[in-house]
Amino acid sequence: MALGYVRPARETDVTEIARIQLSTWRHAYASIVPQDVLDAMDERWLAEHWHEACVNPPSPAHQVFVAVEQSESDRQNTRVVGFGAVGPDEEEPAEASVGAVTEMLIEPRFGRRGHGSRLLSAAVSHWREHDITTVHAWVFARDAATLAFYKSAGWETDGSRRTLDMSGQRVAQLRLHCDVSEPEET
Repeated sequence: MALGYVRPARETDVTEIARIQLSTWRHAYASIVPQDVLDAMDERWLAEHWHEACVNPPSPAHQVFVAVEQSESDRQNTRVVGFGAVGPDEEEPAEASVGAVTEMLIEPRFGRRGHGSRLLSAAVSHWREHDITTVHAWVFARDAATLAFYKSAGWETDGSRRTLDMSGQRVAQLRLHCDVSEPEET
């Protein structure tokens, strides 16, 4: 049996974060994203991007978290199995209280073990520490698993759509939102 937890990403995690992003995109989005886009993704470039995000984030409200799976029989045996990047919603710069998920991925072979929920819980705590009360996430319209995950956590589509031009192919995304403000005490 395995145990899981979430922690802030470290500089030493960037290679694993890049590997997870590349393998997850190539597996989970193979029928959504054009193959030449997936083939062109470069793990070294991704690692450089994640290094900057982990070591030198643009603000204290930006954070990368990693999901870690730990062997129950050998607590020293751990591995990063997913990650989430969160922060202020840069599409809403006038709204300081709006946050966003910029990426949240669990390596498919480690899915359905609670890692996504733990990442989302850590993100909510982080947003609350930074007075963020409403959050957004863009999800591929054809990504049923991710849409179901967010909806099971109380997120809803807000009617906003965008279309990405990916190598000449139009790929639709839906925006989800959630109120993460502290519940009123009664």
